[in-house]
Amino acid sequence: MTATIRAHAPGRVNLIGEHTDYVGGLALPMAIDLGTTIVGRALDDRIRLRSAGFPGQVDLPLVIDHPAAVTPAWGRYVAGVVAVLAPRIGIDGEISTTIPVGTGLSSSAALELAVALVLEAADPTRSPLGPIDLARAGQQAEQLASGVPCGLMDQLTSAAGVAGHALLIDFRTGAFDPVPVPADLDIVVIHSGQARELATSAYAERRAQLESAERVIGPLRDATLADLSGLADPIVRARARHVVTENARVIEVADAFRSADLGRAGRAMTAGHASFRDDFGASTVVVDALVDRLVSMPGVHGARLTGGGFGGCVVALTEPGALTEGWTVHASAGARVEIGD
Repeated sequence: MTATIRAHAPGRVNLIGEHTDYVGGLALPMAIDLGTTIVGRALDDRIRLRSAGFPGQVDLPLVIDHPAAVTPAWGRYVAGVVAVLAPRIGIDGEISTTIPVGTGLSSSAALELAVALVLEAADPTRSPLGPIDLARAGQQAEQLASGVPCGLMDQLTSAAGVAGHALLIDFRTGAFDPVPVPADLDIVVIHSGQARELATSAYAERRAQLESAERVIGPLRDATLADLSGLADPIVRARARHVVTENARVIEVADAFRSADLGRAGRAMTAGHASFRDDFGASTVVVDALVDRLVSMPGVHGARLTGGGFGGCVVALTEPGALTEGWTVHASAGARVEIGD
């Protein structure tokens, strides 16, 4: 009997730095102690996976031409990984997850990386991918499965997470620097009650707007607020202003974490929400009301919408025990795989 393979990939919460990854900017996410696990055994010529939380079964060949056409819908992310990795040996296994789906905590990225790791481990002749290449494979799989031209943040955070730390990621170079999470801080994720729907059209539209800004004024990573006056379209100017100011907020929150200045970190996060709402147009009335309520509560340093936008979850920085709602998450290690009896 073949050995049991167990792969686990964490979800992630982004503390600050939204829609900066695909234009070479900065972000400060962290892998969290909610994740997706696959337990299975190598199978010669098929990928067969069942999910404890979702209906249906994925039963795929080793060659996939159209991942977005696979059913059930969650199987498209599995199929995307298969299309990217072109495995020679399959897997038969069970999927379980503790990540609430539709919240912006990267359930799809966690699934993609867990699938990639079990397929790697099933083939002893295959060299393991490092964190960057593993993340890129997951990113390509996500794009094939969903049609959303996503950046690398979700997959890289899940692949490279460091326990007790957020990751300061430079998406221009691919470098990441672990930043210690202050000990006297709770990081709480609260669902807004509005399901997150990262519509392909909305995401692609905003990405196109940022790319059009860069064609006029050059890389937004290097741009100043004064440079934005060269953008004639007020909507494009606002989208670009979000990225320029967001990159600065990422550095501010990382510095505040290092010095344990939680008030400064919270203020920067709340300002990030205002920018996401007003300049990037990616928040909702429901989410805004939740942010306003949270930041008015004693012991809450700051709060903002987390994830790609358009619903989902808010992340709050608080004094320990200040909130009794949502999920208090902790910084986790990155994706990993074990082979046993």
